[in-house]
Amino acid sequence: MGLLIKAPAKINLTLDVLGKRSDGYHEVEMVMTTIDLADRIELDSRDDSQIIIVSHSRFVPEDQRNLAFQAAKLLKERFNIHQGVTITIDKTIPVAAGLAGGSSDAAATLRGLNTLWKLNLSMDELAEIGSEIGSDVAFCVYGGTGLARGRGEKVTKIPAPPNCWVILAKPSIGVSTADVYRNVDLEKIDHPNTEAMVKAIQNQQYDEVCRHLGNALEKVTLHMYPEVQHIKEQMEKFGADAVLMSGSGPTVFGFVQHDSRMQRIYNGLRGFCDQVFAVRMLGE
Repeated sequence: MGLLIKAPAKINLTLDVLGKRSDGYHEVEMVMTTIDLADRIELDSRDDSQIIIVSHSRFVPEDQRNLAFQAAKLLKERFNIHQGVTITIDKTIPVAAGLAGGSSDAAATLRGLNTLWKLNLSMDELAEIGSEIGSDVAFCVYGGTGLARGRGEKVTKIPAPPNCWVILAKPSIGVSTADVYRNVDLEKIDHPNTEAMVKAIQNQQYDEVCRHLGNALEKVTLHMYPEVQHIKEQMEKFGADAVLMSGSGPTVFGFVQHDSRMQRIYNGLRGFCDQVFAVRMLGE
């Protein structure tokens, strides 16, 4: 039996795009929180020096394109590790969905290999290494709830939001984050009030958290993919307290506090959307 690690998905409560950086990335500011929808990563030591990815999902690359592979390779090279590892990814988080599934797999791999290879790195050190792999990896190393700045790699921990049901629906399309950012017009985007969101979370005000949900990329993706707009409208019609697209999409999530209404929305969405989940926030 190898080492088993959970790799939870994240949702964006806010996502703001502040400008273009000299390195080609965009400067962002976002509040993210982890939810109880997770991949499971198993790490098994190998006698040879190979990194092997095993997955039963046809959407998960099993080569160097995989972020978990990149995480293992980076640690091996940086700390001169001679042994190899088999990384088995049991995929639950939809792929190319705006839920940081690949980034969370990489973060779980970093945390697990830190134990397996006895590297004794701090969370801060792991997050710094993670930021070299992808913009969301640093946040996923910490998990919980955080305010992320820069290109997403500067993370400040904040308290967990008020707990509620999170209903997620992903249409049968993948969205390229790069394509979405390419279509951002900085003059026309709607900027969410990140400060108000952080305050609402600190004060545990559910209604205020709902009121201040906002994603500067949402209009761009909705324009490019009308099916995302349709899901958002349906979720609102079925009675969610607040609805937003996560990340660059295409997953849309809604908040609801009552079990009966959660069940009604979940059942309604299942009628026309294959991938629908009802989960709780992890928050911490």
